[in-house]
Amino acid sequence: MLDWIINFHFFALLQPKWNNALLEMFRIDYIGTSPYISCLPSLYHHRLGPRDRFLILSSDGLYQYFTNEEAVLEVEHFISWSPEGDPAQHLIETVLFRAAKKAGMEFHELLEIPQGDRRRYHDDVSIIVISLEGRIWRSSA
Repeated sequence: MLDWIINFHFFALLQPKWNNALLEMFRIDYIGTSPYISCLPSLYHHRLGPRDRFLILSSDGLYQYFTNEEAVLEVEHFISWSPEGDPAQHLIETVLFRAAKKAGMEFHELLEIPQGDRRRYHDDVSIIVISLEGRIWRSSA
């Protein structure tokens, strides 16, 4: 049954009529044009320059709370403030702070909600920050 729900949930991203057929608790709140997902990759080529210091790889949960530019600025500020710290973990914590604020609760209150139930407040998010100087940081929530 769970496999069927997961597979149907995937297909709900392809056509709105399938999303509307799901029980309310499984519906996707995304508002946009369908299909919501596509098998066509979106590629961007960027020639590295002297100002490029890191690469952020992330699931879409990060971008519910950050634009690309905001994520880059956040990592730049964090690295300059805490060069030995973990910028991926910092981004995760900032996403959770923003999700808590949006829900009208404190950060610690959000963390007290079991992870499965927290899906109502934020999407799963995984982040990898790769320093072009040789370090890699990974984090998820």
